[in-house]
Amino acid sequence: MLQGVPVGLAFGTLPFLLKQKLSYTDMAVFSLAGYPYSLKLLWSPIVDSVFFKSIGRRKSWIIPIQLFTGLTFYWLSRNVDAMFAAESINVYLITAMWFFVIFLCATQDIAVDGWALTLLSRENMQFASTCQTVGINIGYFMSFTIFLAFNSAEFCNKYIRSVPSDLGLLQLGPYLGFWALFYIGLTLWVAFFKDEGVDPDEHDVTIKSTYLTIMDIIKLPHMLKFIAVLLLAKVAFICNESVTALKLLEKGIQKEDLALAVLIDFPFQILFGYLAAQWSSGARPLRPWLYGFIGRLAISLVGMLVVSAFPTDGTISRAYFGLVIATTVLGSFTSTVQFVSMGAFFSTVADPLIGGTYMTLLNTVSNLGGTFPKAFVLEAVDYFTTATCVETGLDCVSAAGKLACTKAGGTCLIERDGYYWVGSASFVLGLLLLWRLIRPEVRLLESLPLRMWKVKKGGSA
Repeated sequence: MLQGVPVGLAFGTLPFLLKQKLSYTDMAVFSLAGYPYSLKLLWSPIVDSVFFKSIGRRKSWIIPIQLFTGLTFYWLSRNVDAMFAAESINVYLITAMWFFVIFLCATQDIAVDGWALTLLSRENMQFASTCQTVGINIGYFMSFTIFLAFNSAEFCNKYIRSVPSDLGLLQLGPYLGFWALFYIGLTLWVAFFKDEGVDPDEHDVTIKSTYLTIMDIIKLPHMLKFIAVLLLAKVAFICNESVTALKLLEKGIQKEDLALAVLIDFPFQILFGYLAAQWSSGARPLRPWLYGFIGRLAISLVGMLVVSAFPTDGTISRAYFGLVIATTVLGSFTSTVQFVSMGAFFSTVADPLIGGTYMTLLNTVSNLGGTFPKAFVLEAVDYFTTATCVETGLDCVSAAGKLACTKAGGTCLIERDGYYWVGSASFVLGLLLLWRLIRPEVRLLESLPLRMWKVKKGGSA
Protein backbone atom coordinates (compact mmCIF):
# COMPACT_ATOMS: atom_id res chain seq x y z
CA MET A 1 0.00 0.00 0.00
CA LEU A 2 2.86 2.39 0.82
CA GLN A 3 4.28 1.77 -2.67
CA GLY A 4 0.94 2.76 -4.19
CA VAL A 5 0.79 6.15 -2.42
CA PRO A 6 3.70 7.92 -4.22
CA VAL A 7 2.89 6.08 -7.46
CA GLY A 8 -0.73 7.28 -7.31
CA LEU A 9 0.42 10.85 -6.69
CA ALA A 10 3.14 10.92 -9.36
CA PHE A 11 1.27 9.05 -12.10
CA GLY A 12 -2.28 10.14 -11.31
CA THR A 13 -2.92 13.19 -9.14
CA LEU A 14 0.01 15.49 -9.94
CA PRO A 15 -0.50 15.44 -13.74
CA PHE A 16 -4.11 16.55 -13.15
CA LEU A 17 -3.04 19.36 -10.83
CA LEU A 18 -0.14 20.48 -13.02
CA LYS A 19 -2.04 20.42 -16.33
CA GLN A 20 -4.00 23.49 -15.26
CA LYS A 21 -0.79 25.57 -15.56
CA LEU A 22 1.59 23.58 -17.77
CA SER A 23 1.81 22.65 -21.44
CA TYR A 24 2.13 19.07 -22.70
CA THR A 25 5.84 19.72 -23.28
CA ASP A 26 6.21 20.59 -19.58
CA MET A 27 4.15 17.52 -18.72
CA ALA A 28 6.63 15.47 -20.76
CA VAL A 29 9.39 16.79 -18.49
CA PHE A 30 7.43 15.80 -15.38
CA SER A 31 6.80 12.30 -16.77
CA LEU A 32 10.54 11.68 -16.32
CA ALA A 33 9.84 11.48 -12.58
CA GLY A 34 8.40 7.99 -13.12
CA TYR A 35 11.51 6.56 -14.79
CA PRO A 36 13.16 5.06 -11.65
CA TYR A 37 10.28 2.61 -11.33
CA SER A 38 11.11 1.31 -14.81
CA LEU A 39 14.89 1.30 -14.40
CA LYS A 40 15.21 -0.39 -11.00
CA LEU A 41 16.92 -3.39 -12.62
CA LEU A 42 20.07 -1.23 -12.84
CA TRP A 43 20.56 -1.19 -9.06
CA SER A 44 18.50 -4.21 -7.96
CA PRO A 45 21.62 -6.46 -7.76
CA ILE A 46 23.07 -4.00 -5.21
CA VAL A 47 19.89 -4.19 -3.12
CA ASP A 48 20.01 -7.99 -3.32
CA SER A 49 23.67 -8.26 -2.41
CA VAL A 50 24.62 -5.52 0.08
CA PHE A 51 23.15 -5.68 3.58
CA PHE A 52 23.87 -5.88 7.30
CA LYS A 53 23.42 -9.38 8.72
CA SER A 54 22.55 -7.99 12.13
CA ILE A 55 19.57 -6.13 10.66
CA GLY A 56 18.50 -8.50 7.88
CA ARG A 57 18.95 -8.76 4.14
CA ARG A 58 15.71 -6.93 3.27
CA LYS A 59 15.21 -4.79 6.40
CA SER A 60 18.66 -3.27 5.78
CA TRP A 61 17.05 -1.47 2.84
CA ILE A 62 13.38 -1.23 3.80
CA ILE A 63 13.94 0.61 7.08
CA PRO A 64 16.18 3.48 5.83
CA ILE A 65 14.32 3.83 2.52
CA GLN A 66 10.92 4.16 4.18
CA LEU A 67 12.30 6.59 6.77
CA PHE A 68 13.79 8.73 3.97
CA THR A 69 10.45 8.63 2.16
CA GLY A 70 8.58 9.67 5.30
CA LEU A 71 10.98 12.56 5.94
CA THR A 72 10.77 13.65 2.29
CA PHE A 73 6.97 13.59 2.47
CA TYR A 74 7.15 15.69 5.64
CA TRP A 75 9.32 18.32 3.94
CA LEU A 76 7.03 18.35 0.91
CA SER A 77 4.00 18.73 3.17
CA ARG A 78 5.42 22.05 4.39
CA ASN A 79 6.28 23.42 0.93
CA VAL A 80 4.31 21.75 -1.86
CA ASP A 81 1.12 23.84 -1.64
CA ALA A 82 3.11 27.06 -2.07
CA MET A 83 4.93 25.58 -5.08
CA PHE A 84 1.68 24.64 -6.80
CA ALA A 85 0.06 27.98 -5.96
CA ALA A 86 2.86 29.95 -7.66
CA GLU A 87 1.91 31.77 -10.84
CA SER A 88 4.79 30.13 -12.71
CA ILE A 89 5.55 26.55 -11.66
CA ASN A 90 9.17 25.36 -11.68
CA VAL A 91 8.53 22.04 -13.44
CA TYR A 92 12.20 21.01 -13.24
CA LEU A 93 12.32 21.36 -9.46
CA ILE A 94 9.06 19.45 -9.00
CA THR A 95 10.26 16.74 -11.42
CA ALA A 96 13.56 16.36 -9.52
CA MET A 97 11.78 16.03 -6.17
CA TRP A 98 9.34 13.41 -7.37
CA PHE A 99 12.08 11.59 -9.29
CA PHE A 100 13.78 11.17 -5.91
CA VAL A 101 10.53 10.00 -4.27
CA ILE A 102 9.88 7.42 -7.01
CA PHE A 103 13.52 6.28 -6.78
CA LEU A 104 12.99 5.57 -3.08
CA CYS A 105 9.70 3.81 -3.87
CA ALA A 106 11.33 1.63 -6.57
CA THR A 107 14.17 0.65 -4.24
CA GLN A 108 11.71 -0.28 -1.50
CA ASP A 109 9.83 -2.35 -4.11
CA ILE A 110 12.96 -4.39 -4.89
CA ALA A 111 13.52 -5.21 -1.21
CA VAL A 112 9.86 -6.04 -0.51
CA ASP A 113 9.60 -8.33 -3.55
CA GLY A 114 12.70 -10.19 -2.39
CA TRP A 115 11.41 -10.46 1.19
CA ALA A 116 8.17 -12.02 -0.06
CA LEU A 117 10.17 -15.02 -1.29
CA THR A 118 11.17 -15.90 2.29
CA LEU A 119 8.45 -14.18 4.32
CA LEU A 120 5.70 -16.38 2.86
CA SER A 121 5.61 -20.14 3.22
CA ARG A 122 5.89 -22.30 0.11
CA GLU A 123 2.17 -23.08 0.01
CA ASN A 124 1.29 -19.37 0.31
CA MET A 125 3.80 -18.10 -2.26
CA GLN A 126 1.09 -17.51 -4.87
CA PHE A 127 -0.38 -14.80 -2.60
CA ALA A 128 2.70 -12.58 -3.08
CA SER A 129 1.35 -11.14 -6.34
CA THR A 130 -2.12 -10.85 -4.77
CA CYS A 131 -0.72 -8.79 -1.86
CA GLN A 132 1.18 -6.61 -4.30
CA THR A 133 -1.79 -6.02 -6.61
CA VAL A 134 -4.28 -5.31 -3.83
CA GLY A 135 -1.88 -3.19 -1.75
CA ILE A 136 -0.62 -1.02 -4.60
CA ASN A 137 -4.16 -0.54 -5.95
CA ILE A 138 -5.40 0.60 -2.52
CA GLY A 139 -2.53 3.08 -2.15
CA TYR A 140 -2.96 4.29 -5.74
CA PHE A 141 -6.73 4.61 -5.29
CA MET A 142 -6.39 6.63 -2.07
CA SER A 143 -3.76 8.96 -3.53
CA PHE A 144 -5.43 9.48 -6.90
CA THR A 145 -9.19 9.01 -6.83
CA ILE A 146 -9.91 9.72 -3.16
CA PHE A 147 -7.50 12.64 -2.95
CA LEU A 148 -8.75 14.32 -6.14
CA ALA A 149 -12.33 13.95 -4.94
CA PHE A 150 -11.74 15.53 -1.53
CA ASN A 151 -9.36 18.11 -3.02
CA SER A 152 -12.11 19.40 -5.30
CA ALA A 153 -14.50 21.98 -3.84
CA GLU A 154 -16.96 21.16 -6.63
CA PHE A 155 -16.97 17.45 -5.75
CA CYS A 156 -17.39 18.20 -2.03
CA ASN A 157 -20.24 20.63 -2.67
CA LYS A 158 -21.89 18.24 -5.08
CA TYR A 159 -21.50 14.87 -3.37
CA ILE A 160 -20.47 15.42 0.32
CA ARG A 161 -21.17 18.80 1.94
CA SER A 162 -20.64 22.46 1.18
CA VAL A 163 -17.23 23.96 1.83
CA PRO A 164 -16.59 27.62 2.61
CA SER A 165 -13.85 28.09 -0.01
CA ASP A 166 -12.71 26.79 -3.40
CA LEU A 167 -10.02 24.58 -1.85
CA GLY A 168 -12.01 21.46 -1.02
CA LEU A 169 -11.71 19.42 2.16
CA LEU A 170 -8.19 18.09 1.59
CA GLN A 171 -5.02 19.78 0.38
CA LEU A 172 -1.83 18.14 -0.88
CA GLY A 173 0.35 19.42 1.98
CA PRO A 174 -1.68 17.97 4.90
CA TYR A 175 -2.23 14.77 2.88
CA LEU A 176 1.53 14.27 2.48
CA GLY A 177 1.95 15.09 6.19
CA PHE A 178 -0.43 12.25 7.11
CA TRP A 179 1.46 9.74 4.97
CA ALA A 180 4.80 10.97 6.35
CA LEU A 181 3.66 9.91 9.83
CA PHE A 182 2.25 6.65 8.47
CA TYR A 183 5.55 5.80 6.74
CA ILE A 184 7.61 6.53 9.84
CA GLY A 185 5.24 4.72 12.22
CA LEU A 186 5.00 1.56 10.11
CA THR A 187 8.78 1.55 9.56
CA LEU A 188 9.42 1.68 13.30
CA TRP A 189 7.02 -1.25 13.78
CA VAL A 190 8.89 -3.29 11.14
CA ALA A 191 12.23 -2.34 12.68
CA PHE A 192 11.42 -3.35 16.24
CA PHE A 193 8.60 -5.90 16.07
CA LYS A 194 9.02 -7.87 12.82
CA ASP A 195 11.79 -10.47 12.52
CA GLU A 196 13.03 -11.11 9.01
CA GLY A 197 14.26 -14.62 9.51
CA VAL A 198 17.11 -16.26 7.61
CA ASP A 199 17.36 -16.18 3.82
CA PRO A 200 19.00 -19.48 2.77
CA ASP A 201 20.47 -17.89 -0.40
CA GLU A 202 21.94 -14.77 1.20
CA HIS A 203 25.49 -16.18 1.27
CA ASP A 204 25.41 -17.19 -2.41
CA VAL A 205 24.47 -13.81 -3.87
CA THR A 206 27.05 -11.27 -5.00
CA ILE A 207 26.68 -8.15 -7.11
CA LYS A 208 28.83 -9.66 -9.86
CA SER A 209 26.98 -12.99 -10.00
CA THR A 210 23.60 -11.22 -10.16
CA TYR A 211 24.66 -8.96 -13.05
CA LEU A 212 26.11 -11.98 -14.88
CA THR A 213 22.86 -13.85 -14.38
CA ILE A 214 20.93 -10.95 -15.89
CA MET A 215 23.20 -11.02 -18.95
CA ASP A 216 22.68 -14.79 -19.29
CA ILE A 217 18.90 -14.34 -19.27
CA ILE A 218 19.11 -11.65 -21.94
CA LYS A 219 21.30 -13.91 -24.12
CA LEU A 220 18.66 -16.64 -24.30
CA PRO A 221 17.80 -17.14 -28.03
CA HIS A 222 14.17 -15.97 -27.80
CA MET A 223 14.60 -13.35 -25.06
CA LEU A 224 15.52 -10.38 -27.26
CA LYS A 225 12.31 -10.71 -29.28
CA PHE A 226 10.31 -11.06 -26.06
CA ILE A 227 11.96 -7.89 -24.75
CA ALA A 228 11.07 -6.15 -28.03
CA VAL A 229 7.41 -7.13 -27.53
CA LEU A 230 7.40 -5.81 -23.95
CA LEU A 231 9.08 -2.54 -24.92
CA LEU A 232 6.97 -1.77 -28.00
CA ALA A 233 3.50 -3.12 -27.15
CA LYS A 234 2.35 -0.15 -25.03
CA VAL A 235 3.43 2.43 -27.61
CA ALA A 236 0.13 1.72 -29.38
CA PHE A 237 -2.10 3.12 -26.63
CA ILE A 238 0.18 5.30 -24.51
CA CYS A 239 -1.31 8.43 -26.10
CA ASN A 240 -4.82 7.45 -25.04
CA GLU A 241 -3.82 6.56 -21.48
CA SER A 242 -1.55 9.60 -20.94
CA VAL A 243 -3.40 12.36 -22.78
CA THR A 244 -7.12 11.56 -23.17
CA ALA A 245 -8.11 12.35 -19.57
CA LEU A 246 -6.03 15.54 -19.68
CA LYS A 247 -7.75 16.52 -22.93
CA LEU A 248 -11.16 16.05 -21.34
CA LEU A 249 -10.01 18.19 -18.42
CA GLU A 250 -8.74 20.82 -20.86
CA LYS A 251 -12.03 20.87 -22.74
CA GLY A 252 -14.03 21.53 -19.60
CA ILE A 253 -14.90 18.31 -17.80
CA GLN A 254 -14.41 18.75 -14.06
CA LYS A 255 -11.68 16.81 -12.28
CA GLU A 256 -14.20 15.70 -9.65
CA ASP A 257 -16.27 14.04 -12.40
CA LEU A 258 -13.19 12.23 -13.69
CA ALA A 259 -12.41 11.21 -10.11
CA LEU A 260 -15.94 9.83 -9.82
CA ALA A 261 -15.41 7.82 -13.00
CA VAL A 262 -12.25 6.27 -11.52
CA LEU A 263 -14.07 5.72 -8.21
CA ILE A 264 -16.74 3.70 -10.03
CA ASP A 265 -14.00 1.81 -11.87
CA PHE A 266 -12.12 0.65 -8.73
CA PRO A 267 -14.33 -2.31 -7.69
CA PHE A 268 -14.33 -3.47 -11.31
CA GLN A 269 -10.53 -3.61 -11.22
CA ILE A 270 -10.64 -6.13 -8.35
CA LEU A 271 -13.20 -8.28 -10.21
CA PHE A 272 -11.28 -8.04 -13.48
CA GLY A 273 -8.09 -9.10 -11.75
CA TYR A 274 -9.75 -12.26 -10.45
CA LEU A 275 -11.28 -13.12 -13.83
CA ALA A 276 -8.03 -12.47 -15.68
CA ALA A 277 -6.20 -14.81 -13.28
CA GLN A 278 -8.68 -17.57 -14.13
CA TRP A 279 -8.33 -17.00 -17.88
CA SER A 280 -4.52 -17.05 -17.66
CA SER A 281 -4.26 -20.44 -16.00
CA GLY A 282 -4.68 -22.53 -19.16
CA ALA A 283 -2.27 -23.89 -21.72
CA ARG A 284 -2.05 -20.49 -23.44
CA PRO A 285 -1.52 -17.93 -20.66
CA LEU A 286 -0.77 -15.16 -23.16
CA ARG A 287 -3.99 -15.52 -25.13
CA PRO A 288 -5.87 -13.18 -22.72
CA TRP A 289 -2.97 -10.73 -23.04
CA LEU A 290 -3.32 -10.78 -26.82
CA TYR A 291 -7.08 -10.22 -26.62
CA GLY A 292 -6.43 -7.44 -24.10
CA PHE A 293 -4.03 -5.78 -26.54
CA ILE A 294 -6.69 -5.76 -29.26
CA GLY A 295 -9.27 -4.37 -26.84
CA ARG A 296 -6.88 -1.75 -25.49
CA LEU A 297 -6.07 -0.68 -29.04
CA ALA A 298 -9.77 -0.32 -29.81
CA ILE A 299 -10.31 1.73 -26.63
CA SER A 300 -7.56 4.12 -27.76
CA LEU A 301 -9.59 4.83 -30.89
CA VAL A 302 -12.79 5.22 -28.86
CA GLY A 303 -10.97 7.65 -26.56
CA MET A 304 -10.29 10.01 -29.46
CA LEU A 305 -13.95 9.81 -30.49
CA VAL A 306 -15.05 10.63 -26.93
CA VAL A 307 -12.81 13.72 -26.85
CA SER A 308 -13.98 14.88 -30.28
CA ALA A 309 -17.63 14.44 -29.20
CA PHE A 310 -17.23 16.71 -26.17
CA PRO A 311 -20.24 19.09 -26.12
CA THR A 312 -19.37 22.44 -27.70
CA ASP A 313 -21.46 24.32 -25.14
CA GLY A 314 -19.65 22.64 -22.23
CA THR A 315 -22.86 21.07 -20.88
CA ILE A 316 -22.17 17.43 -20.04
CA SER A 317 -25.23 15.22 -20.35
CA ARG A 318 -25.74 12.00 -18.41
CA ALA A 319 -25.35 10.06 -21.65
CA TYR A 320 -21.96 11.62 -22.39
CA PHE A 321 -20.76 11.15 -18.81
CA GLY A 322 -21.93 7.54 -18.99
CA LEU A 323 -19.81 7.15 -22.14
CA VAL A 324 -16.77 8.51 -20.26
CA ILE A 325 -17.38 6.03 -17.41
CA ALA A 326 -17.88 3.11 -19.83
CA THR A 327 -14.64 3.98 -21.65
CA THR A 328 -12.79 4.19 -18.32
CA VAL A 329 -14.10 0.82 -17.13
CA LEU A 330 -13.40 -0.93 -20.45
CA GLY A 331 -9.91 0.57 -20.58
CA SER A 332 -9.28 -0.67 -17.05
CA PHE A 333 -10.62 -4.10 -17.98
CA THR A 334 -8.28 -4.55 -20.95
CA SER A 335 -5.31 -3.16 -19.03
CA THR A 336 -5.91 -5.48 -16.05
CA VAL A 337 -6.32 -8.50 -18.31
CA GLN A 338 -2.97 -7.74 -19.92
CA PHE A 339 -1.22 -7.10 -16.60
CA VAL A 340 -2.42 -10.28 -14.89
CA SER A 341 -1.95 -12.46 -17.97
CA MET A 342 1.63 -11.31 -18.52
CA GLY A 343 2.36 -11.65 -14.79
CA ALA A 344 1.11 -15.26 -14.89
CA PHE A 345 3.36 -15.94 -17.86
CA PHE A 346 6.36 -14.42 -16.06
CA SER A 347 5.71 -16.67 -13.06
CA THR A 348 5.45 -19.72 -15.32
CA VAL A 349 8.66 -19.24 -17.30
CA ALA A 350 10.95 -17.68 -14.64
CA ASP A 351 13.68 -20.08 -13.56
CA PRO A 352 12.97 -20.71 -9.84
CA LEU A 353 16.70 -20.93 -9.06
CA ILE A 354 17.06 -17.25 -9.95
CA GLY A 355 13.41 -16.28 -9.64
CA GLY A 356 13.96 -12.88 -8.03
CA THR A 357 16.43 -11.68 -10.65
CA TYR A 358 14.40 -13.20 -13.49
CA MET A 359 11.15 -11.57 -12.38
CA THR A 360 12.85 -8.22 -11.77
CA LEU A 361 14.26 -8.23 -15.31
CA LEU A 362 10.94 -9.07 -16.98
CA ASN A 363 8.91 -6.67 -14.82
CA THR A 364 11.43 -3.87 -15.37
CA VAL A 365 11.32 -4.24 -19.15
CA SER A 366 7.52 -4.37 -19.06
CA ASN A 367 7.35 -1.22 -16.91
CA LEU A 368 9.85 0.56 -19.14
CA GLY A 369 7.65 -0.17 -22.14
CA GLY A 370 4.93 1.95 -20.54
CA THR A 371 7.25 4.71 -19.31
CA PHE A 372 9.74 5.60 -22.02
CA PRO A 373 7.19 6.52 -24.76
CA LYS A 374 5.24 8.87 -22.47
CA ALA A 375 7.64 11.82 -22.62
CA PHE A 376 7.90 11.58 -26.42
CA VAL A 377 4.13 11.31 -26.83
CA LEU A 378 3.41 14.33 -24.62
CA GLU A 379 6.10 16.34 -26.42
CA ALA A 380 4.68 15.30 -29.81
CA VAL A 381 1.17 16.48 -28.88
CA ASP A 382 2.48 20.03 -28.42
CA TYR A 383 4.74 19.76 -31.48
CA PHE A 384 1.83 18.97 -33.80
CA THR A 385 -0.55 21.44 -32.14
CA THR A 386 -1.19 24.91 -33.54
CA ALA A 387 -2.84 27.38 -31.15
CA THR A 388 -3.11 31.16 -31.29
CA CYS A 389 -4.20 33.74 -28.75
CA VAL A 390 -7.19 35.46 -30.35
CA GLU A 391 -6.51 38.90 -28.87
CA THR A 392 -2.73 39.05 -29.32
CA GLY A 393 -2.18 36.77 -32.32
CA LEU A 394 0.72 35.08 -30.53
CA ASP A 395 1.36 31.37 -30.16
CA CYS A 396 -0.16 29.91 -26.98
CA VAL A 397 0.85 26.25 -27.13
CA SER A 398 3.54 26.56 -24.45
CA ALA A 399 2.84 27.23 -20.78
CA ALA A 400 4.44 30.68 -21.09
CA GLY A 401 2.28 31.45 -24.12
CA LYS A 402 -0.89 30.41 -22.30
CA LEU A 403 0.05 32.52 -19.28
CA ALA A 404 0.74 35.56 -21.48
CA CYS A 405 -2.57 35.07 -23.27
CA THR A 406 -4.45 34.81 -19.98
CA LYS A 407 -2.77 37.96 -18.63
CA ALA A 408 -3.84 39.80 -21.78
CA GLY A 409 -7.42 38.70 -21.19
CA GLY A 410 -7.32 36.62 -24.36
CA THR A 411 -8.64 33.25 -25.46
CA CYS A 412 -6.35 30.47 -26.72
CA LEU A 413 -7.85 29.02 -29.91
CA ILE A 414 -6.61 25.58 -30.98
CA GLU A 415 -6.43 25.48 -34.77
CA ARG A 416 -4.85 22.04 -35.05
CA ASP A 417 -4.91 19.58 -32.16
CA GLY A 418 -1.80 17.40 -32.07
CA TYR A 419 -3.61 14.91 -29.84
CA TYR A 420 -5.52 13.49 -32.80
CA TRP A 421 -2.40 13.33 -34.97
CA VAL A 422 -0.36 11.50 -32.35
CA GLY A 423 -3.29 9.28 -31.31
CA SER A 424 -3.99 8.25 -34.91
CA ALA A 425 -0.31 7.53 -35.58
CA SER A 426 -0.13 5.42 -32.41
CA PHE A 427 -3.23 3.46 -33.45
CA VAL A 428 -1.81 2.71 -36.91
CA LEU A 429 1.54 1.75 -35.41
CA GLY A 430 -0.28 -0.57 -33.01
CA LEU A 431 -2.00 -2.37 -35.88
CA LEU A 432 1.33 -2.85 -37.65
CA LEU A 433 3.01 -4.12 -34.49
CA LEU A 434 0.13 -6.52 -33.82
CA TRP A 435 0.30 -8.01 -37.30
CA ARG A 436 4.04 -8.09 -37.88
CA LEU A 437 5.55 -8.69 -34.42
CA ILE A 438 3.24 -9.21 -31.48
CA ARG A 439 0.79 -11.85 -32.74
CA PRO A 440 3.37 -14.25 -34.27
CA GLU A 441 5.87 -13.73 -31.45
CA VAL A 442 3.31 -14.40 -28.71
CA ARG A 443 2.31 -17.69 -30.32
CA LEU A 444 5.98 -18.70 -30.58
CA LEU A 445 6.67 -17.84 -26.94
CA GLU A 446 3.73 -19.93 -25.73
CA SER A 447 4.94 -22.95 -27.70
CA LEU A 448 8.44 -23.00 -26.19
CA PRO A 449 9.14 -25.71 -23.58
CA LEU A 450 10.03 -24.47 -20.08
CA ARG A 451 13.61 -25.73 -20.39
CA MET A 452 14.20 -23.06 -23.03
CA TRP A 453 13.73 -20.37 -20.37
CA LYS A 454 16.30 -21.72 -17.89
CA VAL A 455 19.88 -20.54 -17.33
CA LYS A 456 22.62 -21.70 -15.03
CA LYS A 457 23.16 -19.69 -11.85
CA GLY A 458 26.32 -17.67 -11.48
CA GLY A 459 26.98 -16.32 -14.95
CA SER A 460 27.45 -19.35 -17.26
CA ALA A 461 24.79 -19.95 -19.89
